[in-house]
Amino acid sequence: MRFNRKLDPKSDESGDETTLGSSQESAYSYGLFANQFSESSDCAHSPPKVPVLQSKLFTRRSQLMMPLRRENSDNMSVNNPLIESKINVSDTYDGYMKIPGRDEEKRDDRKNILSSSRYYDTYKYTKNDEKKQSSLVTIFAVWNTTMGSSLLTMAWGIERAGLIPGIFLMMSMGALCLYTSYILLKVGHRHGNNLECEVADLCRILLGRWAEVIAQIFSVIVMLGANIVYWVLMTNFLYYSVNYFRDLPFLNTTQVDPYGVLCPNSLKYLNFTTSDADIETTSWGGRFWDLYSSVPFYVAIIILPLLNFNTTSFFTKFNSLGTMSVLYLMIFVITKGAGWGAHIDSWMSVITIKTDIGVLSGMLALSFFIHNIIITVMKNNRHQENNGRDLSIAFVLITLTYMLLGSVFYICFPLAKTCIEDNMLNNFARGDIMTAIARILLLFQVITVYPLIGYMLRVQVLGSPDSHGKGSNKCYVLLFNIVMIAVCILFACFVPKIGTIIRYTGALSGLIHVFTLPSLLHMTSLYKRGKLSILKVLFFVMIFIIGACNLFAQFFVGD
Repeated sequence: MRFNRKLDPKSDESGDETTLGSSQESAYSYGLFANQFSESSDCAHSPPKVPVLQSKLFTRRSQLMMPLRRENSDNMSVNNPLIESKINVSDTYDGYMKIPGRDEEKRDDRKNILSSSRYYDTYKYTKNDEKKQSSLVTIFAVWNTTMGSSLLTMAWGIERAGLIPGIFLMMSMGALCLYTSYILLKVGHRHGNNLECEVADLCRILLGRWAEVIAQIFSVIVMLGANIVYWVLMTNFLYYSVNYFRDLPFLNTTQVDPYGVLCPNSLKYLNFTTSDADIETTSWGGRFWDLYSSVPFYVAIIILPLLNFNTTSFFTKFNSLGTMSVLYLMIFVITKGAGWGAHIDSWMSVITIKTDIGVLSGMLALSFFIHNIIITVMKNNRHQENNGRDLSIAFVLITLTYMLLGSVFYICFPLAKTCIEDNMLNNFARGDIMTAIARILLLFQVITVYPLIGYMLRVQVLGSPDSHGKGSNKCYVLLFNIVMIAVCILFACFVPKIGTIIRYTGALSGLIHVFTLPSLLHMTSLYKRGKLSILKVLFFVMIFIIGACNLFAQFFVGD
């Protein structure tokens, strides 16, 4: 059974994808872009709308316009493969206007005539194509964008879920997030002027203003949650990095530690001699150098000046640090794991599903989260027909990366598995050189990433600094930055648990951006084309139920 919708005979909403594209091309031929040609006319990035009733005014203008001669447009001939892929020959012939008083041109010559509007469209298409990127670059762009602070928490998540159930949950959540990302791309191609509309624009076009507001609100929640996690990490990395260099001359290099790891939660699991100084949070400087009271304020001194920049071009130059950090963490975990060897107490515990499995599912909803910017990333792919393949490869790489870091650290960790911290670097003694390098590298990376996310968050709330609104007002910008920093400091002082912040943020925002909005957009698109069936409705309702259960489970698991 299908939910059939009576299509307007004057519109181009049909099941054939080529109908929409040819209608847009015909519209561009006459300089028109009105609602009956495509629903993407409501996108903020679309060309200006022209009322349909004005079409007759353009007819006379087109009749008076001299067509371009073949000898003056050899490089613009439809025989050119680039233009041939953009322009339909039949549209070109139909767009030719006969000039009164002239002899009729030959039909063969007409096929090589381009109107001025088509020449401009072809020029824009050529210039835009030069800025496109290859499939390989697109794959690693998705991989690098999705990777984040969740890498440090994967082993902790597996410990809360169980090894085999955790790996299965990673693959399942990765596949589900891949599917919902892909249907966003499909909806964007059909209703978003070939990925020129963002997800919020698609929500407004297909669902209404209310959906756009919800999409923007939960995008803000995701970015704010990411900034809070980064602030907690910057505080941690700064504190332990300074302590490492402070204590470097006094470290007892003759002391032999069998594994060089700690169990901060419970000293009874330590199987080598250590001191409380290894896990202290207040040391040199007393209360003026405390991990949970003073250091978060020192981070603000570093970050606040960086947040007041009106451009982010300087910070984008350090994007390669993200790839370097991920590669170093992989080498770090593999090296430590090879030195420890496998430590599994009971294989029954490996296959047992633990009651706190919801912790990992909530984290994964944010770990695979890229949905609010997936269209922005994928529209730069030079070969749009490969978007599905490239997106799938990227998600496979993301899943394998999470599985590698989480499972290797879990299997090889030499102490009781309950000792694993939500920030795995906290499990190492402060004198470990590889851990110190990891913290310094990640500190510099997060310092360059935080202003980028803060800038996007500010633009989302106040507007662009290029506008004449609150986004360009220095007082509003400063006030917004202070409030954002204050929220981050409060979490760093009172809730410095990145695993908890990640799982709540992921479950809440994932319910909207990962499970609900993609399903609603795709169902609306199917309904408009008369292809929505009861089975498809039930399938997307099940996706929503999964997201709701994921959020509900966060309130019944402990930290």
